[in-house]
Parts: sequence; structure tokens; C-alpha cells
Amino acid sequence: MSKLIPHGACLLWTPELIWLNAVSDAMVAGAFFTTAFVLGFFVWRRRRDVMFGGVFWAFAVFATVCGVTRLLSILTLWVPAYDIEGLTKGFLALTSVGITAALLLLLPRILVLPTRIQLQQAYTALEEEIRQRRNAEAMVKRFQEIEANEAKVRQAQKMEAIGQLTGGVAHDFNNILTVITGTIEILGDAVKDRPHLAQITDLISAAAARGADLTQRLLAFARRQPLQPRNTDVNALVIDAAGLLRPTLGEQIEIESMLAHDSAPALIDPSQLSTAILNLALNARDAMPNGGKLTLETKNVVLDENYASMNSEVKPGNYVMIAVSDTGEGIPGSLLDKVFEPFFTTKDVGKGSGLGLSMVYGFVKQSNGHIKIYSEEGHGTTVKLYLPEAAGVPAAPAAETGISGGEHGDESILIVEDDALVREYVVTQISRFGYHTLGAGNAAEALIIIDGPERIDLLFTDVIIPGGLNGRQLATEALKRRAGLKVLYTSGYTENAIVHHGRLDAGVLLLPKPYLSSDLARMIRTALAS
Repeated sequence: MSKLIPHGACLLWTPELIWLNAVSDAMVAGAFFTTAFVLGFFVWRRRRDVMFGGVFWAFAVFATVCGVTRLLSILTLWVPAYDIEGLTKGFLALTSVGITAALLLLLPRILVLPTRIQLQQAYTALEEEIRQRRNAEAMVKRFQEIEANEAKVRQAQKMEAIGQLTGGVAHDFNNILTVITGTIEILGDAVKDRPHLAQITDLISAAAARGADLTQRLLAFARRQPLQPRNTDVNALVIDAAGLLRPTLGEQIEIESMLAHDSAPALIDPSQLSTAILNLALNARDAMPNGGKLTLETKNVVLDENYASMNSEVKPGNYVMIAVSDTGEGIPGSLLDKVFEPFFTTKDVGKGSGLGLSMVYGFVKQSNGHIKIYSEEGHGTTVKLYLPEAAGVPAAPAAETGISGGEHGDESILIVEDDALVREYVVTQISRFGYHTLGAGNAAEALIIIDGPERIDLLFTDVIIPGGLNGRQLATEALKRRAGLKVLYTSGYTENAIVHHGRLDAGVLLLPKPYLSSDLARMIRTALAS
């Protein structure tokens, strides 16, 4: 190294040239080192996303060596370290050859890399695909909602059709039961001193009573029973129901009441609500053959617009909820949509009529309420009744009229009944009470009698009659012609003639079919005294 001279000697140690070379080489070295740092840092931070990472590292090494050669050029201005500079440049040359070869090999792959425009087009296509997929998902969801709504409409239409059929059958059946119930009473009185025959009449009477109960349940499902809703304290009613249920359900079933202290009064027919709770409790008992727990719960709830949108028959507003829960066997999910249909039951043959839940369903719907059932196999069932909230303080039960069926009179009664068998029976029964009777098979015949000279104190008419007018319209016409005429209605199937929105019209007296002779006598006296 002593035989060599520094590069500065070649520049005659001219300061301007020496410092120009030194500063220039230093700036170039700094640029190379910065390039190497940026490439290395970039690849290290984005090592999972960077393509051709090895090439980037090779360029970083190449830039570093280039920077070192520039520093050695500065060194050789004053120190003749040309051997170190030569080795460094040799390593740089080898690195350059390797990078050149790698670039040549990568050239076909580099040429097929997407350009910025192609990437933008691909991104646009991807956005369009995402948009189409979202639209498709929204369409599928909309179709599912439409299908669900159609299923609800079909279910509602089916229930309505079944209700109309059920109501019609109950009407005709009630006419038959009216005759059976009344005549078996007469027969029973006639054979009281003959025990064998009296036992037979008792059996027939019991069977007729079961038939009457069946038709009442059918009418409840069909929403054709006349209701008399009033402000009702549901907590008091549930407490009374729990007291009645304890001996009925047995000691193996625990009854727990969870009553809201601020429970609002409900606008409901209390007697029908008691029957509904009883039916739900009996269903719960049958679902817990080995015992369990029955829970009766009350709570004030608000069914909002969102809930109503998912349950089309619900009107948003304030409701009083009564929940009846059991820890029984539960109901399979596939059967939940059918449990409210009449005569559908999950019980064994002979252990249930299938009318308990359908009666509750019809009663709640007719009361402008809402019913929901939740069940899980092996864990139990909860039925929630949402009853319309009433304003004000719960009203006291209606007072009895104080009129007994034993009080008879000599008034004249016009009986309007289209069924000849029923009409003959009613005329016979009322005549036995000591009243004078007139009979008509339709509204036209009745109006002829009303326009005649006969004395008429009471119009006793079926609600559904032929002749162009129903029972209510006939009564309206009769009152125009005889202002002081009293009116008593009877029906085995009430439509909108005297019942509106599920409620008996104010001032209307109704004797539901079938009825006992004592009920007939009592209602006649009540109507005549009204």
C-alpha cells in the first residue's frame, strides 16, 4: 500500500477538486443508504403482502454496497486503500450480475402484472359484484318476508274459514240441543217417581250439557259468543283462579303467582277470562303427568309499531299480559302453528277434545287482544295473553236482577223462530208458564201479526231468521209500530246483528241457546220487567 499514492495526488491536492469529489461522493452514498433503508423497511413491514420480496432485498443490498463504494472513493482521496475498494467493487459487480439475471427471469411475470387502470377496473367490477350480491340478498330477504306474510294470511284465512264453518255447525246444533235440553227437563219431571227412568233422563241431560259446552267452545273459537267486557282487575281474577285450581291440579303441581303490583285493569269479559285461564291450566297439568310447576304472571306491556309490523293482527298500544307457564313436556316446533286449530291436540286419543286452546284463541281475538305461545320440548310451554288495557278503576261485577224463574204471568208473547221443531218446543214451554203465545216462522209473518189486533207484550225472536230482516231489524220495525213492546233475543250463533266488536249491544237482552226452562222463564220475566 506504501507504493501507491492517494487519489488526491492525482488531483494535485487542489482543494476545490478534492472537496468537490468528497462532497459529491458523500451525497451519493447518503442517497444509496437511504434507498437501501426504505426498501428494507418497506419489505420488512409489508412482508406478507409484497410480491418479489427477494428482489427488493437484493436491491437494498446492492444500494448499500454502492454507498460503501462511494465512501471508499472519499477515503482514497487521502488514503491509497485501492485494494479494499477493488474488493468492494468486485462484490458489487457480482451483485449486479445476480440482480440483472433475476430481473431478466422475472420480466415475463412483471409484464403480466396489472396496471393501475386494470386494478381500478377490477376494483370497479368487484364493487359491482358486491352491489349485485347485496341486492340479491335483499331480494331473497324480501321474498322470505313476502312468503312469511303470505303464510300468515293463509293461516288467518284458514282460521276464519274454519270459524265460519264452526259457527254454522254450532248454530244448527244449538237448535237441536235446545229441544233436547227442554224436553228432557219435562220428561225428567214426569218420571221423578220412577228411579230407573229418572236415571236415564239424567244421563241424557248430562250428555246434552256436554254438547252445550262443546258448542260454547266452538262459538268461542269462531268468535261468535256474545261478550260483556268491563274493567277487570286481572290480579284479583288470577288470585281467584289460582285458588280454584289448587284442588283441581293436585298436590304434585306447584302453583306460583308473579303479579305486577301496578297491573292496569283490562277491558275483558271476566267470566270468559276465568274460563280461558282454567283451560290453559288444565292443558299445563296434562303436560306435567309427573308433576311440575305452574306459573301465573301478570304485567303491563306496550306492543309497539315494530312488534305490530311482525304480527299484522296486532294493534300497537298498551296491554295487560297474563302468562301461563308450565315445566312440562313442551310442544314440537313443527306443531306450534296448529295448536290453536279446533280439534287439534297433542294428547293421546280420548284425553282431550282439542278445543281448549282454540277457545282461548277465539276469546282473546274477539276481545281485541293478542295471544302468543312459546314452547321448547323437554322444558315447558308459556302462553301469553295480551288483553286490551282499560281506563279507570276496575268496575264491580254486575248486580243480579233479583227476578226468579218461578214468577209467571198472563202476558202475550210473540215467538219468532224459523226452525219449526224449536218453535213448537218454545211455544209449548212458554204456554206451560201461563203466558199467551203467538208463533211466526219468519220476519214477514211476525210483522203481519204485529200489525194485527192481538195483544203483544214481548217479542221473543231468534237473531238469525229468514224473511228479509234479521231479529234486530224485526225488533226495530216492531218498536216503530208498537212503542211499548219489550224484546228478548235468542241465538245459538250471534253475528253482527246484536253483537258488535265482540260485545253485546247496550240494553240488549240475549238468551243463548241451548237453555233450560228455568233460564227461559227467568229471562222472560226480566225482559217484561225491563
